[in-house]
Amino acid sequence: MNLLPKSKEDFSQSDYWESFFKKRGTKTFEWYGEYPELSEYLHNNITNIDISQVAIRQMLSQNGKSRTNLKYLQMDALNMTFSDAQFSVVLDKGTLDALMPDDSEETLSKIIKYFNEIQRVLKIGGRYICISLLQDHILKAILNYFPNNNWMFRVSRCHDVERKAVEVGENSMPVFFVVCTKFNSLPQKVLEINLGSLGKMQRLESEEDVILHISSVQHAAFVCSGLKNCSVENENEVVLDLLEPDQSNPRFTVYIVDIPPQRNNAQYAAFIVPQGREAEWLFSTKAGRKHLVKMTKHNRLAIITLHRGQKYESFDAVQTELTNTVCNLAPSSLTNKKIPFLSLGADVGKRAVRYEGRSDFSGDYSFSLKAKLKTIKTRKGVAKEIVDLLYLTCKHHVYMSLAAYIACSGKKKSILSVIGLGGGGLCSFLHKFLPKTDIIGVEIDADMLKIATDWFGFQQNDKLKVRIMDGLKYLQETAETGEKLDAILFDVDSKDTSVGMSCPPKLFLENDVLNSVAQIINKEGLFILNMVLRDESLRPTILSNLKKYFAYLVSYKLNEDLNEIVICSNTAIIMDKLKEACRQTNSFFKRNNISNNDLDVDEFMESLVLQ
Repeated sequence: MNLLPKSKEDFSQSDYWESFFKKRGTKTFEWYGEYPELSEYLHNNITNIDISQVAIRQMLSQNGKSRTNLKYLQMDALNMTFSDAQFSVVLDKGTLDALMPDDSEETLSKIIKYFNEIQRVLKIGGRYICISLLQDHILKAILNYFPNNNWMFRVSRCHDVERKAVEVGENSMPVFFVVCTKFNSLPQKVLEINLGSLGKMQRLESEEDVILHISSVQHAAFVCSGLKNCSVENENEVVLDLLEPDQSNPRFTVYIVDIPPQRNNAQYAAFIVPQGREAEWLFSTKAGRKHLVKMTKHNRLAIITLHRGQKYESFDAVQTELTNTVCNLAPSSLTNKKIPFLSLGADVGKRAVRYEGRSDFSGDYSFSLKAKLKTIKTRKGVAKEIVDLLYLTCKHHVYMSLAAYIACSGKKKSILSVIGLGGGGLCSFLHKFLPKTDIIGVEIDADMLKIATDWFGFQQNDKLKVRIMDGLKYLQETAETGEKLDAILFDVDSKDTSVGMSCPPKLFLENDVLNSVAQIINKEGLFILNMVLRDESLRPTILSNLKKYFAYLVSYKLNEDLNEIVICSNTAIIMDKLKEACRQTNSFFKRNNISNNDLDVDEFMESLVLQ
C-alpha cells in the first residue's frame, strides 16, 4: 500500500492527503513524533486545521465527544479565516515540510503567503513553533523571513523523538523544534540554537552560522545512519569528535570499531577509556582498539576517550551525556536496546596534571609525570624521590638506543645527536648507557628544556648538551661545517595532523635534509629514524627516498605501538652486531635492576626487515 509520497511534490497536493487518510483508515499517523512527545507543551484549548476533509472527519469522530474543547476545522493554512492576533501559538508539525518540497519561485511565493498568515493571526509575543527536518531550502526560507521581520529565532533538536525512532528500529534523521517569537521591534537579530542534549542555548552571530551548525548535525546523522546499516570492519574504524555547542575543542572522541561477527559475541557496547590512559597501546592505536573489541567479546564497540582540559563529574554523568550518541551509532540489527557501558573501573579515572603552560612553538600543553621514580638517601640520610633516568617510558627508545650502541660502542671518542629533546628521557638514558659518548640534544622549543630539567631530572654536563634551535637548521649548518657524527637520531613529532605521519614532520624527510644527514654521519655511522605512520600508503615513498642516500636499511616495527625504527647506513649492517647490541642492552638493564625494558632477542631478530 502506497502511504508515502512517490515524489516530493505530492506533499503539497490536497488530493494526495485526501487519498492518504482514506488509505490510512482509523490508524493514526504522526510526523516527527507521536503525541506523548508533545504533551508537555500542549494546552487544553486547541484549534486544529487541516486541508483534508477526511482527516477532519476522523479527528471529530475520535475526539468530538470526549474532548469538546478541541476544535477541528477544514481550512487552508494559506488562507486562514481567523481574526488578526487571535492566537498565542501556531504549532506546525510537518506542515511547512509538506508545503515546501522545493525552493522554486512558485513554492517560495506560497511559503511567503503562509508565513504572512502566521504573522497575522499571532499576538505580539506569540510563538510560531515548527517541527521540521529543516532541509537546507526550508531552513533558509525560515531564516530569510522571521529574523528580518522582528522575530526572535530559536531552534532545538528533538532528541526524545529521535531516540524513540531508534528504539523501534527506524532510521532516525535529526528532527528540529523551531520557535519564532513575534515582537513589534528588536534592536538586533536574536539567533539561538541548542543542538546538544544538555538544554544549553548558544547565541550565534548570523544566519550563515545557524545553517552551518544545522548542516553539521545533519551530516553527522548521515554518518550514523550509514553505520546502522553496514559494518566498517574492512575500513578499520570511524572516528567522531564530540564538542559542546559553544566550544572548539573536543570533549569526547568516539572510535567505532567493528570486527567480523562472531556468533557468541554480544552485538554492541560502549567503552569509556579512563582519563590518563588514552595514550596506552590498547586505546591509542587501531590495532589496540581492534584487540579491545575482541577482548570484550562484542562485534562492535564505541570506544570513547576523554580529553584534557575537560571536567567529568562521574561515570554515570558521562554515561548520561553520551547515551544519545551511543544509541545513534548502534547497528540496526541490535536486539537488546539497553546498550551496556564498559570501562576498566567504576569511575572515569583521574588525570594527574603536574604542569600546564603555553609555548610559542607547541601551543598549550599539559603533562602528567610518567617517569619512573626511585628513592635514594641523601648524605644526611634523608629519603628522597628522584626520576630514574635508566628507565625508558617509551618502548621505541630501547630500540633506538641499541642502534646507537652499534654506532658508538668500542670507540675512544664518539658523538651523536638526538633531534627532538622532549622530556629528555632518551638523551638522559643514552648518557648513562654510553658514558664515553658526547651527546647533543637539539630542541626548537626552550620550554621543553625547562620542563625536562625541572620535572624529568634532565641535567646537562660536559658530555650531554642541548642546543635550542630548529633541527633543520642544525643539520644544514653541521653539514656545511663538515663536522662528522657517529649517529643521528630523529625522535621529533609532527604537529601537522593533515599528513598521515606523526613522526617525523614531513620536512625532515625532504631530499635536502636527508642529504645533509648522509653528509654528517661518518663512514660507519648510522641514521636512526623513529617513524610513526597513520597512513601506510606513505611508507613506500619514504623508504624509496631513504634509499637514495643510504645503501642499507633495516627496520623493526613495534608490536605494541605504531612506531617503526629504521636504521640507515652506507656500510653493510651486520646482523650479528644487532644481536650483540640486544644482549648488551639487556645486560645493562639487568645490572641496573630495570626489568620492564628487557628485549626479546629472538623476537627482535626475527622481526627485522632488510629494506
